[in-house]
Amino acid sequence: MATLPNPLPDPAAAGLDLPPGSLVDATLGGPWHEPLLWYADGAADQGDWAGLRAAGRRVGLLPVLVTGGQRDQWPEAWDLSPDSASYPGDHDPEEVLAGYWTDYADDELGDAAPADGANGEPGDGASGKPETGSGTGSGSAGAWPGLAPVPAREAAEDPDTAAAGIVAVVADDADLWLGGTRMALVPARRSADIPAAIGWTGAVNHENDVARLCAVLRSWEDRYDARVVVLGFDTMIVSVGRPPATMEEARALAAEHYAFCPDNIDQSPPYDLDAYAEKAVLDQDAWSFWWD
Repeated sequence: MATLPNPLPDPAAAGLDLPPGSLVDATLGGPWHEPLLWYADGAADQGDWAGLRAAGRRVGLLPVLVTGGQRDQWPEAWDLSPDSASYPGDHDPEEVLAGYWTDYADDELGDAAPADGANGEPGDGASGKPETGSGTGSGSAGAWPGLAPVPAREAAEDPDTAAAGIVAVVADDADLWLGGTRMALVPARRSADIPAAIGWTGAVNHENDVARLCAVLRSWEDRYDARVVVLGFDTMIVSVGRPPATMEEARALAAEHYAFCPDNIDQSPPYDLDAYAEKAVLDQDAWSFWWD
């Protein structure tokens, strides 16, 4: 099962004062036996998050922004599959990441450097595979480096306050998030479990059981004060209350990001883990993932 029993209550019966919205029970296998989430009919407002979080937690609900994306795909069209998700607590995050690293990094990072051109000049990464850089060794991915350490810095603020700040930025810039964003409530006891609670399949080409990804998200909750704040059809944004503060810490975490979501590096310039660590991990208060 995806979560410990925690059905989504009827909003009115639970005393929740919610804007107009919809309960979603649509899955790949037909209607689910109970609603998987509620989401608003209208665009998200940055001021809605704190109120929804306070109201929802009383009845076991956590907020998340949902986005329709470029294809205007809202949760009814997300191919949800709750019966495919196990329980995140049954998986060890390091074992999960080490398995991904073995499956993907040896193939991709190990052959990252393109062959020299006919004129003897080194390749420029045009092959679409990441340059390995100093963080992974030259031309070889190497063995799984292990989990990154907890950052030495102290968190600047409460993790949920940090999450609310990222939500405010996203909700305030509708043009940035194609398809717009709407507020949603999901029956989950911790933010990391939200994808498993609804049977999210956005990473299905990488992982069939989203609970394994949620086990990693739980570990990021513990080490980085991370929170899942945005979900789309195949996208995810995570707020980060305690990001890496040094390049050494960022490089170590970049390896985890590669194992968790290879498409972030394999299909996004500059196809290089060190560059990714510097630009997308170091001192960043949000991480964005997408799966092809």
